[in-house]
Amino acid sequence: MKVQIINQSKHPLPQYATEQSAGVDLRANLDEPVVLKPLERCLIPTGLFISLPKGFEAQVRPRSGLAIKHGIGVLNSPGTIDADYRGEIRVILVNLSSEAFTIQDGERIAQMVIARHEQVEWEQVEILDETERGAGGFGHTGKV
Repeated sequence: MKVQIINQSKHPLPQYATEQSAGVDLRANLDEPVVLKPLERCLIPTGLFISLPKGFEAQVRPRSGLAIKHGIGVLNSPGTIDADYRGEIRVILVNLSSEAFTIQDGERIAQMVIARHEQVEWEQVEILDETERGAGGFGHTGKV
């Protein structure tokens, strides 16, 4: 699939790290480093703008290395970029560790997965069909 992209960053286009990677890395596009204190959140620009085909979204997700090594995550994860959004891709990072973390220009801060989606047409009814699970929710199986 071809996706139109404008790259106003100082960095190369997002790339897949391996042949079977689901997501591409997004890089911080900063004029100066950003210090993210414990429990603080900030909006980090990427300098990227995309045009997705109708029926697709881009999901912005945390990078596992930043999460395990530094406690850095992506809030509202996965964040959704709709096909009709034309603004800059920016990433909401949060520091869940007890130490400050410095985000450098060009650092890989998140990954982006392009996914197909459907829109629903609601059909209002009085009763839903029965299933074996029924209304069983959180922990209903008793298994950990």
